[in-house]
Formats: sequence, C-alpha cells, structure tokens
Amino acid sequence: MSDELIRSQLTERRGDYGFDAPYMPVTLGLLGVGFLSLGILALRKIRSWIPGIVLLANGAYFLLSMTGFLYTTRLGKFLVWAEILARLGLRGDEHVLDLGCGRGAVLLMAAALLPHGRAVGVDLWKTSDQSGNAADVTRQNAVLEGVAERVELQTADMRKLPFANNTYDVVLSSLAIHNITEESGRMEVLTEAVRVLKPGGKLIITDFQQTERYAEHLRALGMSDVSNRRLDWRFWYGSPWTMVRLVSARKPA
Repeated sequence: MSDELIRSQLTERRGDYGFDAPYMPVTLGLLGVGFLSLGILALRKIRSWIPGIVLLANGAYFLLSMTGFLYTTRLGKFLVWAEILARLGLRGDEHVLDLGCGRGAVLLMAAALLPHGRAVGVDLWKTSDQSGNAADVTRQNAVLEGVAERVELQTADMRKLPFANNTYDVVLSSLAIHNITEESGRMEVLTEAVRVLKPGGKLIITDFQQTERYAEHLRALGMSDVSNRRLDWRFWYGSPWTMVRLVSARKPA
C-alpha cells in the first residue's frame, strides 16, 4: 500500500478526540476579544489612534492564534501524524506503545496499521491535558475506528512503565512528555521508553519544549539515528512560537 493511500485512510477519523489543553483556545479567544474591545474603545471614545491600532493588532493576533490552535488540535496534527506513521513502514504485526495516549488520536491511527499486531496506550487521564480525557472515551473511539480488538489501555505513569524490557517494536508519544514539570521526570520517561523498546525498535516523539534535551539524553542512552526537526505549520499550536518538533531515534540491534 502506498504512503499516500495510508495517509488518506488514517485521516478519515470517526472518533471524537476532544481538544488539546482546552483552556488555551478559550484564553486566546478571551484575550483577542478583550484587546479588540479596548482598541475600538480607544479609537471611538478616547480618539487615541496609535494605542487603538496597537490594541486592535493584538486582538487580531490572539484571535488568529486561537484559530490556528483549533485547526491543529482538530485536524492538523492528524495530517502530520498520518505522514509520520506512513513513513515507519510497519509490517502490520508489530507491538506499538503510545505514551500519554489521551483519547487515542495517535494510538488508534497506529492500530489501524496493525492488523496482526497490538497497540497499547498508557495515560493518567487528566482532563487539563485534553478535554474529556478518559479511558472509556478512548475505548469507545477504538470501537468507532474499528480497531478495538487490537488496542489495550492501561492507567500508568510514563516514568514507571509496567512492561518488561525489550517489549515494543515502536514507542510513540505526542505532546505528552512536556506535561511532566520536572526535567528529571521527563528524562525518566525517555529512559523507560528506551528500556521497553526492542533492539532495532523506533522511538517517535512530538513535543514543543526541551526537545534538544530529549535528543541529548537519547544519545547518552546509546540510541542511534537521533534527530530533532521542526514540523510544519499544521502542527503549530497558535503561532510559530509554539511549533511542534519531532524527535526520533532507533535502539541499536
């Protein structure tokens, strides 16, 4: 099957995947409306042109950022992840682990490529990280996507994975590791991810904070083919300042 056909199939989503960091678009929208209101007030009542224009520009910026955020969380990230997964060249019998799977946006896309494999997702199911985040919601999405029999969910801390060494062919994580506030904790996640990877296995992470440190730590752990690159505008959460990066690596065979 061609990469183009795989991408097309993966982006035909039937489940409901909520909103990432749901407080953010609300905050951006309120800031946008607030600045626009102040700008109009400055122009009409105070007759202050320069402050008014500056306030209007800020309002437009925040509303555009809100629009970009909503696009990424509802469509853009799916398009980018479909391309990432298609390029993995999976046989279909692999065991894949998704760290911080949430409502299954990436987990279930991977499961669609595993007719004879297994996709396992772990999460602590915090709704501050994703709206309506719950294991039951993810299970229902798996049913809607037609992959429920290939999917397993566990409630677990990414820093202490309940799996044996050398278990998974691929470990994925999308915008989850940065939610751990301590740098030492984020490095623990990477160490655990490498531990559960099989020799020759692939690690794929998307995130937007400290990705260079991720790459450094993976190299220190002996991982090969470590890369850290920017993803395109479809994976920007509101502006270039919150663009997402892709960190990938391979565990030596």
